[in-house]
Amino acid sequence: MPTKIEIFNQTQLKKDLPDIRPGDTVQVYQKMPASIASKKEKEKGKEKIQIFEGLVLARKHGKGAPATITVRRVVSGIGVEKIFPIHSPLIEKIEITKRAKVRRAKLYYLRAVKGKKARLKRKEFTPTAPKKAREEKIEEKPEKKAEEKSENSAQVM
Repeated sequence: MPTKIEIFNQTQLKKDLPDIRPGDTVQVYQKMPASIASKKEKEKGKEKIQIFEGLVLARKHGKGAPATITVRRVVSGIGVEKIFPIHSPLIEKIEITKRAKVRRAKLYYLRAVKGKKARLKRKEFTPTAPKKAREEKIEEKPEKKAEEKSENSAQVM
């Protein structure tokens, strides 16, 4: 029987997260208080969304509430890494833009390499919509086909 802590943790998990793996290029939409972003007193209490795009080097701590991803990007020749808690309420959404074929679970070696050695092989990737949207599309298709058949049979007669 699950404990109260486990039940509480289950309620805190996000349901609409994509399958994030090392080697993915992601865009992380993070909520930031506007006072930090702009340093104006007028905007206290407001939030701004900041996008951080980079390569996922590692995913840690399983699929539960403490799960994190390490995202690296190079800005003006300097590598910047951020560790994002996936299920944090400050993370608005995470989008996968590219996927690469990798043979390791942790890509820390990319910190040291430059140029051609830092390239990863591209992998075919089609962004998938959340489950609910996919189910709606599947339900719509049979109805449309039935309507088209009835229209075609009416034109033949």
